[in-house]
Amino acid sequence: MTAMTGGEALVKSLVNEGVDTIFGVPGIQLYGIVAALRDEPSIRMVSTRHEQAATYMADGYARASGKPGVALVVPGVGLYNAASGVATAYARSSPVLLIAGQVPRAMIGRNLGAVHEVMDQSGALASITKWRRMAMRPREIPEAVFEAFRQMRTGRPRPVLLEIPPDAGVEVEEVQLRDPAPISRIVPSPEQLEHAARVIADSRLPVIFAGGGVARSDAEAALVALAETANIPVITSTGGKGTIPDGHPLCYGSCFSPRGERQEMNELYEVMAAADVVIGIGTRFSLGNPAGESSTLININIDDNDLTRIQSNTIPLHGDARATIEALVPHLLIAGAGARSSPHEAVAAARRLVAYRDIQLEEPQYPLLEAIQRSVPEDAFIVWDVTQLGFYARTHYQVQHPKTYIDSGYQFNLGYAFPTALGAKIARPERPVICMTGDGGFMFNSSELATAMKYGINVVTVVWRNDSYGNVARDLDDFFAGSYETDLHNPDFVRFAESFGAVGLRADSPEEIENLIPRAIECNAPVVIDVPLGDLPIPRAPHIAPLYRLPWTQPQEGLITS
Repeated sequence: MTAMTGGEALVKSLVNEGVDTIFGVPGIQLYGIVAALRDEPSIRMVSTRHEQAATYMADGYARASGKPGVALVVPGVGLYNAASGVATAYARSSPVLLIAGQVPRAMIGRNLGAVHEVMDQSGALASITKWRRMAMRPREIPEAVFEAFRQMRTGRPRPVLLEIPPDAGVEVEEVQLRDPAPISRIVPSPEQLEHAARVIADSRLPVIFAGGGVARSDAEAALVALAETANIPVITSTGGKGTIPDGHPLCYGSCFSPRGERQEMNELYEVMAAADVVIGIGTRFSLGNPAGESSTLININIDDNDLTRIQSNTIPLHGDARATIEALVPHLLIAGAGARSSPHEAVAAARRLVAYRDIQLEEPQYPLLEAIQRSVPEDAFIVWDVTQLGFYARTHYQVQHPKTYIDSGYQFNLGYAFPTALGAKIARPERPVICMTGDGGFMFNSSELATAMKYGINVVTVVWRNDSYGNVARDLDDFFAGSYETDLHNPDFVRFAESFGAVGLRADSPEEIENLIPRAIECNAPVVIDVPLGDLPIPRAPHIAPLYRLPWTQPQEGLITS
């Protein structure tokens, strides 16, 4: 045991867990921690301009690196500011440790008006964190850090919260540091794997549905090996984009939705619905399994709460995605699945219909996505904000490298993309990182241009500018006879970027983006590209007559309608 402050105990425990970067805002309840960070050369603190950006950056760092991201904020309002990034990390099963200060120990829970005090602070994040703990004394900190990282590295990875009062940060105690916990990957029993392999080998038309758990488990290569071994087509969720290259002949597309939303989604639905065996890997099936009880669902998931939730006709395989796939493949070969003929002709035809660039939609967003596709390097990370193009990218943007497509999942956080891209770039500075955002979303966290300049975080940010909250304006026009308060007053984005010392570029037309992105990457500096963009309609094929009504534009079951 060694005598040290609580701040030193925290920082040394983080070093033992392999942490090299912390994102946050230094504040009064954090002085003991910040002083310890100052004196620890192996950890860099990236000081952000807002706590929201700190957790977004930690999430981007985690998703690009595969390691937990760490954020540090003051209690109360600092924690509330950070909650948006925590919610996004929760939605995307991203391992993020939020370290939050507290009011002094003697003041906790007394509601006396201490600086930054809120009652039941941890309860405010209960629904978007996997685990929470408060370390009241220096000697409690190493064990708390140990358990925080164990929670993030076992089971389904999600954000965790560690609270430390300011007293514990500066007090000195005898402290026993901990080594990281050894992590064993969970694998189903040989009997379970053998049974699943026989079902797959005997199936007529199996389909793999791959989710974000494949990426979280680093199981991308294993997924491709599984698909090729048994000649099974793969459909991915948006969280699973990139888990199999979109150029692979067995990759049939991404992001299927309920029947009737759009034609390309409908074709994916038909592929899934026709399957007699659906192999779900690391996915929640948030929209359900279209094949339903008419199929057998072989569900590989580290989260046992999701194993049998989807349908009763399920073979649950509780296990880590990579370890389970690797253990399943030999059983498939023994069962004869390796001799499977080419995928069913109907499925092959469906792939031709679904293929991103083969759908001839007479809409303006697809040529723009094509221009982006041609100009962004295949190994670049691309972070899509909640924009009109971002919605279409979830289905149509092609991804060839694992983990390079980043979105906000079901949280759909407007404005998250720019700070998330900064975190991704810090994690992988040798790779290009492109942020695709709208003018509305960019201004949420545009002050982080100061952070980009301070630390040399050379992200290329494309701002699609239509001077409005475009998606909302379009929906109000289409479904409510006119928009309201969706127009925006924007700065000159080129001059705005230049005022921070960044590079500002402007496109004369959306199509010019194809030339500007490579030029921006070569600048090796933070770059903002201002791109004018008119209103974009909801895409629909010429042969689809009705305009699909979004569920939040009309009364739904359970709502009062009269």
